[in-house]
Amino acid sequence: MNLMNLSSYYYELPKELIAQTPLEDRSASRLLVYDREKDEITHSVFSSIGEYLREGDCLVLNDTKVIPARLWAKAEGHAGDVEVLLLSPEKGEGVRWKCLTRPGKKTRPGTVLSFGDGLLTGTVTDIAEEGTRIIDFKCSAPFLETVEKIGVMPLPPYIHEKLADKDRYQTVYAREQGSAAAPTAGLHFTPELLEELRERGVLIEKVLLHVGLGTFRPVKEKDLRDHKMHSEFIRVTPEAAERINAAKRAGGRIISVGTTSCRTLESAADEDGVLHPTEGETDIFLYPGKRFKITDALITNFHLPESTLLMLVAAFAGYENIMRVYREAVALRYRFFSFGDACLFL
Repeated sequence: MNLMNLSSYYYELPKELIAQTPLEDRSASRLLVYDREKDEITHSVFSSIGEYLREGDCLVLNDTKVIPARLWAKAEGHAGDVEVLLLSPEKGEGVRWKCLTRPGKKTRPGTVLSFGDGLLTGTVTDIAEEGTRIIDFKCSAPFLETVEKIGVMPLPPYIHEKLADKDRYQTVYAREQGSAAAPTAGLHFTPELLEELRERGVLIEKVLLHVGLGTFRPVKEKDLRDHKMHSEFIRVTPEAAERINAAKRAGGRIISVGTTSCRTLESAADEDGVLHPTEGETDIFLYPGKRFKITDALITNFHLPESTLLMLVAAFAGYENIMRVYREAVALRYRFFSFGDACLFL
């Protein structure tokens, strides 16, 4: 088995196992636990995750907040609607964002777009990599406040049901707006469960990664080493870095909640496993053969075949182990992807 071949990361998944809606109770999801040292799979529920954690462990959350980034516009000189997906803010004067647009033929440079009956306007200024558009926006009210009024949550393409409550595509601790998709491993936590973990002596820290374009782009290269990750904004504050390092020195396990927290920590850690304050862009790509410098355990959902996220968990827990875990999850009819069940890799 060549682990650099994209096809090695394919697995069969019945369509009915793709979760279309979130559970009424966030923490009622099933939890598959894989212990790497014991090479043992056990099954539980997410509300019981505290049984697998220890006093002094440090749970690291990504407190990004999803913006309702899917917008519809009228393009000057064209009939019909244009769909615009906000991906990431661009540097420069004013309000400038990198976006995906559809259909692209209606969004050539110079095209003026009108959103929400004129509440927001935008001008396409450039075409960037892979056909993304750079759009300069103008509105009388604050930009993100306007987007909250007229935008729709950008659910992944495999979810076909309408989301009744848009807060269910946010973690309960979401704080800073900027993501085009949710860090879905965190969707299982409730305020009560987080408080229970604190009472058990589990430390809880927060980092930031704004989920962007990479979430929507499949791996196309047959050799995954040729795949280029899109960069995303991350932040680790000096205070968080100090406390996470202290937990590690004291013997606590650093537990990443989601692949986004994991990528943030691994981007900001040095080769000795020391976390440093960081603010900027990361395009880190973790696949088998890559070393994890600071992450000791990982909470995550089940990921799409041939995705960079599946490659990350294969790097963390071992390729053969992950494929066995996924086969068992399919056989036991776990729910998959964003609104699905969770894994804990110890």
